Amino acid sequence: MLVGVPKEIKNHEYRTGLTPASVRELTARGHSVLVEAGLGQAIGLGDGQYAAAGARVAATAREVWERADLIVKVKEPQAAERALLREGQVLFTYLHLAPDPQQAADLVRSRAVCIAYETVTAPGGGLPLLAPMSEVAGRLAVQAGAAHLELPAGGMGVLLAGVPGVPPAHVVVIGAGVVGSNALQMAVGAGARVTVIDRNVQRLRELDLVFGNRVETRFSTVHGIEAALAEAELVIGAVLVPGAAAPKLVTRAMLAKMKRGAVLVDVAIDQGGCFETSRPTTHAQPTFVVDGIIHYCVANMPGAVARTSAHALNNATLPFVLALADQGWQRALAGDPHLRAGLNVCRGAVTHAAVAAALGYEWRDPADFLA
Repeated sequence: MLVGVPKEIKNHEYRTGLTPASVRELTARGHSVLVEAGLGQAIGLGDGQYAAAGARVAATAREVWERADLIVKVKEPQAAERALLREGQVLFTYLHLAPDPQQAADLVRSRAVCIAYETVTAPGGGLPLLAPMSEVAGRLAVQAGAAHLELPAGGMGVLLAGVPGVPPAHVVVIGAGVVGSNALQMAVGAGARVTVIDRNVQRLRELDLVFGNRVETRFSTVHGIEAALAEAELVIGAVLVPGAAAPKLVTRAMLAKMKRGAVLVDVAIDQGGCFETSRPTTHAQPTFVVDGIIHYCVANMPGAVARTSAHALNNATLPFVLALADQGWQRALAGDPHLRAGLNVCRGAVTHAAVAAALGYEWRDPADFLA
C-alpha cells in the first residue's frame, strides 16, 4: 500500500502524521511511504531522515494526496485538502466532526473512507488515540493558563503558586478524565489550590485517594460549578462526550460572578467547547476577552509542543496505521471493533452515531460497508 503524509497546514500546526521511526516500520513490511518535502523540518525531522527510513519525498502536497491510498495526518483536513480527497481513499486523522458541519459535508461528498483518531476505542474502555494528546493538552492548559494570568498577557497578575504569606491561585478543573487528571496533576505540582469537578463519583473517589487533601473534589451541578467559578483565577474545561458536541457547562451569565482578569482554558474546543462564550482561536491569536474574562480556546493546543506531541501521537497511532496498511481498511475494521469505532464517514454516509445525531445525518452501520 502507498501511505501518504502531507504537511499540516492548520495555523501553527507542526506535528507530523508519521515520524521517521514510524515510516521505517511501514517500509520494513513492504509498504511504500510518500511524504511531503519539509514534513518534519520544524520539529527537527529532516527529509534526509525520512529518506533514510525508506520514504520517498514529494515536492508538493498535491502529489501526496493524488497518489496515496492511505493518508495519515494529525489535524482535520482543511478546505483545500478536502478538495483533494477522492472516492475510496482512506483518511486517518483527527476529525472532530460534531461541531464542524462544513467539514462533514465535504467528507460525505468526497465518498472517502474517513477514520477519526478521537473515536477509536480500547478493549478496557477509553480512547487510546485521543489519550496522548489529551495528556499533552491537560498539562499544557495549566502552563498556558498561568502565562495568561500575568498582567502583560491581560490577566489579573497572579502567580499560580503564590509565595509565603500570599495565597496561591485557585485552579478549577471541570472534568476528571484524561485531560482533567493531567491538568490537576500539573496544577497541584505548581502549588496551586485545586478543585476538580465531575459527575462520576467513583472517579472523584479515585482522585481523592491519589491526591488526598491537595485537591478538593466536587460533584458536578450547576450550583457547584457556579460557586467554584466565583473563587477561581483559572478554569480549565476538560469535558468530553466521545464523538458528540461538548455540553455547555459554563454559561455567559456565570462570567458575571467571576473575578475580572481570570482565565478560562477550553480544552474541549475541538468538540465545540464547554463554555458558552467559547470560539476557536489559534496559536497566533490564542485569546479573546468576554465580560472581563480571558478565554484561551486554541483548537490545536498540542501543536505548540509538537516535538513532544508528534512522538506521543505516533506511539499510539502506529499499530492502527500498520493494520490498515497490512490488511486494507475493510479487513482491518472487520477484524477490530475498536478501530471500527473510528469510522466516521464512509462512501458518502455518516457511520458514527454521535456524529450523525449532532449534525442531523442518517446513521449507517459501519458493518454495511465491511461485507
